[in-house]
Amino acid sequence: MYAIGDPLETESEKPECDLHRLILEFGKHVAGSSQITAASVFDFCASETMSARNAIEAIFIVRDFPSRIRSFLRVIAGRTVVIIAVDQWVFERDIERGFLGEASVGTLVFPYTALRGKRYLHTQEVALKKRLILEILENLRLGFPEFSDRIRIKPEYFMYEVLVNRVRVFPPLAQCTSTFMRDSERGSKPNQTLKGYVEALEQLEKDGKIRMSDGYIIAPRAALSDTQKSRIWLTNLSRMAPRTLFTPIFEMFPQILNLFSQNLEGFQKLQTFKQWKRRQDNSRAFVDPQKYVFVPTSHGLVSLADRVSVESFVRDMMLHGEKGRVKVERVGGVLNDVYLVRIEVPNGEKRLLVKRFKDWSGFKWFPLNLWSLGSAKFAVLGKTRLEKECVMSEILRDKGFNVPKILHVGHGDRLVFMEYINGENLADQIKKLAIARTSKPEDKKLDTITRTGELIAKVHALGVSLGDTKPENVIIDPAGEIYLLDFEQASREGGDKAWDVAEFLYFSGHYLPPLYSEEKAEAIARAFVEGYLRGGGDLNVVNSAAKIKYTRVFSLFAAPAVIAAMAEVCKKSMGAKGQR
Repeated sequence: MYAIGDPLETESEKPECDLHRLILEFGKHVAGSSQITAASVFDFCASETMSARNAIEAIFIVRDFPSRIRSFLRVIAGRTVVIIAVDQWVFERDIERGFLGEASVGTLVFPYTALRGKRYLHTQEVALKKRLILEILENLRLGFPEFSDRIRIKPEYFMYEVLVNRVRVFPPLAQCTSTFMRDSERGSKPNQTLKGYVEALEQLEKDGKIRMSDGYIIAPRAALSDTQKSRIWLTNLSRMAPRTLFTPIFEMFPQILNLFSQNLEGFQKLQTFKQWKRRQDNSRAFVDPQKYVFVPTSHGLVSLADRVSVESFVRDMMLHGEKGRVKVERVGGVLNDVYLVRIEVPNGEKRLLVKRFKDWSGFKWFPLNLWSLGSAKFAVLGKTRLEKECVMSEILRDKGFNVPKILHVGHGDRLVFMEYINGENLADQIKKLAIARTSKPEDKKLDTITRTGELIAKVHALGVSLGDTKPENVIIDPAGEIYLLDFEQASREGGDKAWDVAEFLYFSGHYLPPLYSEEKAEAIARAFVEGYLRGGGDLNVVNSAAKIKYTRVFSLFAAPAVIAAMAEVCKKSMGAKGQR
C-alpha cells in the first residue's frame, strides 16, 4: 500500500522538455485571454518502440473558455499532437458525474504528465477515481450479489477494471493498455496511477463508504431491493452510453494516427470488424482484474480469477508433495456434477467432495420451474448457486452450525471443493423408519428429526432460508452430530421459511409406503414441528406449510394421504397456539 499524505512535488511552470514547452505555448494561443487552469499530456505508449511516431494527446482546462470544447491537430517538434481545450466547468462536471461520458477526463486514469496545475489535476484525478470506484462496487454487488459483503478487494482491481472497460469502449487503446499493465505487474517503477486509487480509497473509507483491513477493501452489503438494483443498473448503463459516444470522438483520431503512422497496411486491415474484434479480444496481454478480488474459504482467500482442476487441487492443496493414489468417483448429480475424491496416502485416506455447478436453463429444469410455480423461486444460474453455496456455508459455520468446510473455489470453472462428512444420511434413517413396525416417540430416528427441526428453526432465526431442506441434505456423523448440506438455494433475505418446513416434511413422506402410513407421517411431522418450535420457530411458518400451494407441489412425490396427515399436524399446531 502506498502511504498517502506525502506532499506533492513543488509545482513548476517550467516544462520538462522543448516539446512540452511548445505544446504549452500553443495551448496559451488557443486559450487566448482566458486563463489556463491546468494542462496535461498523455503519451501512453512512450515506452514502446517507435514511440516518436505515436501521437500525443494534450488537454487544456481553460477557465471561462468561450468555445467550451475545441480540438486541434498539429505537428510540434516532429510529433503529432492532438490538443483538446475544454472549459473548466465542463471538465469538472465530467469529473463529478460523467457529463461527457468522461471523454474530457479519461486521460486521468492513465499515466499523464502535468504541464500546469499539477495540484489541481491531482485533486480532480482522485475525485474521478472515487466516483469510478463506487460505480465499480455497485456493479460488483450486482454481478456477485451473494459475495458482495464478503469479498476482499485489492486496489489494483479498480485500476485494471477501469482500464479494461475503456478498452472495451475503444479497442485501439488495447496495445498501450497492455503495455502499461505489463509494466505495472513487473513493478519496476512507482505506479502513480495506482497511487491515485489508493488515495481515493482512503478518502472513501473516511466517508464510511468502504472498510479497509489488512490491505483489502471490504464493501458493506447493500440492502438493495429489486427496484433499487434495476435503478443502479440503469444508472450505470446511462453512464456508459455517453462514455461510448464521446470517447471515440476525443480519442479515435490520435489513436488512428498512431496506427496509420506506424503501419499503413495494418491501418487498412484494421478497418474490418474482424481486425477490431481480434485486437479487442486479445486478452493474453491483459491482466484479469478479478485476479485482485478474493473470497474467503476455510483455507484462506481465493481469487475470483483462479482456475484449478481437481487434479491440481489434490496435488497442491491435499498431498503437499506427498505421494498418494487418487480415485475420483461420481456420487450423484443430475442438476449438478458431484464427485467424491479419495486420496490414499501412507498414513490413511483423505476424502473430499467436488461439486460442479451447471446452469439449469435446459429442458430438464424447465418443468420443475412450472411445477413449483407460485410456491418457490429457484436460482438457476450456476454462478449464482455457487455464490450461495459458498457464502451461506461460511455464514452458518461462523455462527457455530455444523456444515462442511469450503476448501477451495474455482470460480472460473464453477467448482467448489468441500469437506467430506462421514455419516448416515437422514433420508436413510427415515427409510428405516418407514419399514419399521411402529414409530414410537422414543425412537432415536424421531429424536433426530426433532433435533433437525430445532436446527432449522435456529437457522431461520438468523434470517436465513435454506431453500433445499430435503432429508438427503442432513447428515448424522458417528458422534450423533447433525450436519446441514447444500445451500445453493439459500437466501439471507426474501427467502421462504414455510417452504423449508414443507419440503422437509413432504419429502420425508416420499419414503413412506403409499398405503397405511398416515400414523408414521403424523409421527414424523409431530417430531419435526416439536423441534422447530422448541428451537424458536414461528408457528405461523408451520401453519403456512400446510397451504395448498406447498402440498400440491409435492403431490408427485408422496401419497395424498401422507401429505394430508402431515399438513393436518401443521394446522393443529396453530390451533394449539390458540388454546394456550
